[in-house]
This record gives sequence, structure tokens and C-alpha cells, in this order.
Amino acid sequence: MTESKRIYNRIKAVLAEKGKTNMWLSDTLKVHPTTVSKWCTNDVQPTMESLFRIAEALEVDARELLISRKAI
Repeated sequence: MTESKRIYNRIKAVLAEKGKTNMWLSDTLKVHPTTVSKWCTNDVQPTMESLFRIAEALEVDARELLISRKAI
């Protein structure tokens, strides 16, 4: 039995809240669309530098992109 995938970031949710697409973020950050897709599905986590670039592009505090573990 496989363990369910843990969710570490809210990039997909914040993109939806802002009405933006994965392709928009890919174009804005000049990264491959597959990279953004992997971030959004939590298959890969962005570097700290990338996380701050994502936050800047989406005009949010970087903390809004992370899942709080306090409640877990």
C-alpha cells in the first residue's frame, strides 16, 4: 500500500484564486511548463528562490504559498 502524497504548497490554489494559469506562471518565470505542473501537483517543491519569485509574480506573501503544518 502506498502512502498518500503529502501536500506542501498551495501554488495551484493561489493560481486559481488569482485567475492565473500554469502557462501564465511558466511564461512569467521563464521556466518550463512541466516544472510549474510538478510544483502544482506537489511532485516537486520549488526552491526557496523560486518560491519567492512565484509569490512576487502572484503578488502574495510567500507564506501564503505554503501549507501550515501546525494543524497536522
